[in-house]
Amino acid sequence: MSRKTVAIIGSGIAGIATAIRLAAKGFRVTIFEANSSPGGKLSEFELEGYRFDAGPSLFTMPHFVEELFLIAGKNPADYIAYGKLPVICEYFYEDGTHIRAYSDPEKFAEEIEQKTGQSKKSVLSYLKQSAFKYEVTANLFLKRSLHKLSTWLNLDAIRGYWNLPKLDVFQTLNEVNERHFQDPRVVQLFNRYATYNGSNPYETPGIMHIIPHLEYNVGAFFPAKGMYNITQSLVRLAEDMGVLFCYNTRINEIVVLNNKAVGVRPNKIDGRPAPTYESFDVVVSNMDIVNTYRKLLPHVAAPTRILEQPKSSSALIFYWGITRSFFELDLHNIFFSKDYQHEFDCLFHKQTISNDPTIYINITSKYKPDDAPSGCENWFTMINVPNNSGQDWDGLIDEARRNIILKLSRILKTDISKLIACEYIQDPRTIEARTSSSQGALYGISSNNRYAAFLRHDNKSSKVKNLYFVGGSVHPGGGIPLSLLSAKIAAGMVKEPI
Repeated sequence: MSRKTVAIIGSGIAGIATAIRLAAKGFRVTIFEANSSPGGKLSEFELEGYRFDAGPSLFTMPHFVEELFLIAGKNPADYIAYGKLPVICEYFYEDGTHIRAYSDPEKFAEEIEQKTGQSKKSVLSYLKQSAFKYEVTANLFLKRSLHKLSTWLNLDAIRGYWNLPKLDVFQTLNEVNERHFQDPRVVQLFNRYATYNGSNPYETPGIMHIIPHLEYNVGAFFPAKGMYNITQSLVRLAEDMGVLFCYNTRINEIVVLNNKAVGVRPNKIDGRPAPTYESFDVVVSNMDIVNTYRKLLPHVAAPTRILEQPKSSSALIFYWGITRSFFELDLHNIFFSKDYQHEFDCLFHKQTISNDPTIYINITSKYKPDDAPSGCENWFTMINVPNNSGQDWDGLIDEARRNIILKLSRILKTDISKLIACEYIQDPRTIEARTSSSQGALYGISSNNRYAAFLRHDNKSSKVKNLYFVGGSVHPGGGIPLSLLSAKIAAGMVKEPI
């Protein structure tokens, strides 16, 4: 008897991980990718001798990646090498404060005490509570479907109910941070973690306090060959397991007959739908959930309430080839705005960009020197911006570029404009076009209310049999670790082939 077949739409990291898990279960898997290369947001490109990771730049929870090799019976070290960062991030403030966030919690806490006067004890206590919240909630909210009764009737759920008052779900992240810290610079540093899922620290629930745990108690890492090597290593593993990748192949429809997904319809021919479809036993969409319904499921009633939830923030990224090196910068660098609350008010309420945005610079050539010519650096220069709602992006980009260069030049005491040898720009429009992310939102719906986790789409369709969903726009959320968990949840729902 022939093996059961699976079609996966999109080769983002969640799609590739799902393919690996289902191939390990005995399915014959085909991935359809509209672009010429895999990875989705986790891709790369080169520009005039500089190499850039195009999307996600932070690598945490590497065991979720290693797990994929282990279930396939492979040694992760044969596919990917990575190391733990000694310094997680360099933080710069307008008042001249410079905080080095060491990966060692003790050293980090000492650094904060030395630079701000905030007690070392308060920082370590904060990180300890972050770890506690993660341990209480991870198995309940992140590793299971929230749409199964069994999720809410087990020991993990009982532990969660018992500790609910300690999880700060009824406070904002900013309120939690202000309760722990008196120094506004430290509050701002930890408020920043709301941006890890495209949210507002003044609105997102205090349970987001769990995120610092992933960096300081577990660690931040860097692949020896760059972030894109995560994609490359998983593609290689998938191919070794027999997964077929079909590039430059856009899927136009998930074919549904009698409330059952039976295949996919590939590219149109001469502007008309292909007359036949390719038959599959299971279909998995790694495409943004909004566009999955609106573009691929025209005859299936869409869950309007979920699809119309407010979207997360997006990004404006300037990829700059810089013709000198800066000793004070590291792999990850943050230049904070003076008024953080005003910045987020502009971002989420006014749908525009503050004239003093917080700037993130990722420089992979610090750890991978061949990413830039000798004596130069590759700057991935990013600010958080609203998702695409029809703004005058060309005007906003020009103004933001001027403000970014002025801010960096002032703090680094160097005219940055004279050091830019080459430039490429990504904004919400190009992100949306390249990755099919609705409105260019990086993380699907925002997490700016305490019920957001329950408003993400499930990993399995409740209306169409054999149809599953993975990626950052569905449960449990965006970013590399959560996208990998979405793959684990969805693959776990697919019954073993007979």
